[in-house]
Amino acid sequence: MYSVAVMPVLLAAGWLVWVGQPVRLLQMLGFLLAAVLLLAWENLSNDLFDAETGVDSIAKPHSVVALLGQRRSVGGLSLLALLLGLSLMLLLALRSSPAVLALVLLCCGLGYLYQGPPWRLGYRGLGEPLCWLAFGPLATAAALLALGPAATAGTGIPWSTALLLGAGPALATTLVLFCSHFHQVEEDAAHGKRSPVVQLGTERAAALVPWIVALTLALEWTPVLQGDWPFTVLLSGLGLPAAAALIRLLRFHHDQPGRISGSKFLALRFQTLNGLGLSLGFALAPLLGLAQASRG
Repeated sequence: MYSVAVMPVLLAAGWLVWVGQPVRLLQMLGFLLAAVLLLAWENLSNDLFDAETGVDSIAKPHSVVALLGQRRSVGGLSLLALLLGLSLMLLLALRSSPAVLALVLLCCGLGYLYQGPPWRLGYRGLGEPLCWLAFGPLATAAALLALGPAATAGTGIPWSTALLLGAGPALATTLVLFCSHFHQVEEDAAHGKRSPVVQLGTERAAALVPWIVALTLALEWTPVLQGDWPFTVLLSGLGLPAAAALIRLLRFHHDQPGRISGSKFLALRFQTLNGLGLSLGFALAPLLGLAQASRG
């Protein structure tokens, strides 16, 4: 599941290579570790919040709370992961731009709003847009600032680049969250969790998946067709076989929880291969004489 955490920094690294800017390796490694720690905090804290409502007592037997049976220990691990992750991000911000920490704190805030009381916006069906914002323009902008040359620290937040670069991969990440609801519709509805799949029903929700995949690729391939990105970016199509398998599974078995419990893992495979292909596409472009002059 942690491929969703590391993807923004891999995308930023690939982009910087393409535009001819040096990538600071220590900053990249630090960001990768911090991102994993912060996602660990979010996952552990979400398990705690779900344990409070009872929503994961049946549909989520792999919950860390369910496995350990000790909420206090899980809470301690969650807090430790948060403190370590933010401490690392602070060091990265000191070596790049204060905006890095501000953007990451905003991502963490959105993560808390998703499941944390009293808001629990995920229970109102708003988890997917929060996910897109956090793993899309916000995390991508933070990664671009952290990895880029120190001399560019005062140039402001690269919103346009972050939005263009992160929109498609973040939609693939959002698809993972969307697909995680299919096998637990009855449990979610019984505990007041109005996920998009609960609101739409499994059949209509399954019919949306091909459109989400198509929009993901459209956001990534349109700049190629317009001549703004190198054709090597089409490597993001590496995720298509996993997407096709996911679409077929949900089309025919959307209302069979036992058959589709692994749908989120197919979505995760699509997200991982799609993002890696996109990152690699940017990084390989200079080797083929397709490098772009740095434009900041």
